[in-house]
Amino acid sequence: MADYREAPLASRPKTLDPNEYFNVSPEQRRAEEDRATLRANLKRQYQTQLNNPHRQELIEDPALTRWVYARANPYATFRPTFKTSLMGAMFGVVPLFVLYYVFKTDRDRKEAQIKAGTFERKFSLSS
Repeated sequence: MADYREAPLASRPKTLDPNEYFNVSPEQRRAEEDRATLRANLKRQYQTQLNNPHRQELIEDPALTRWVYARANPYATFRPTFKTSLMGAMFGVVPLFVLYYVFKTDRDRKEAQIKAGTFERKFSLSS
């Protein structure tokens, strides 16, 4: 922790701030310990339900439920930003205009060569 250098565009993480790390009041320390014991009890309860060989019911894991919901409904948490709009335009709209331009110019070039009589047809359909 002594040789930690702060990044130029980011603040120091709260866990590495000496004032937050060493100067913790007894109330804050007790509150953190209470939260840790609550998490440990929930984890122990879930593990006992999960490893019960005689269980018949389905075990509800809220974290797994949230993860499955987020995977099934990606647009519920989607936030349109400049970057996502730009990426959508780059991969959705720009290729259509590029392909239109390529096909149109190629067709116009072939049509001009046919009118001038300089286009050599490799495969003749009328023989």
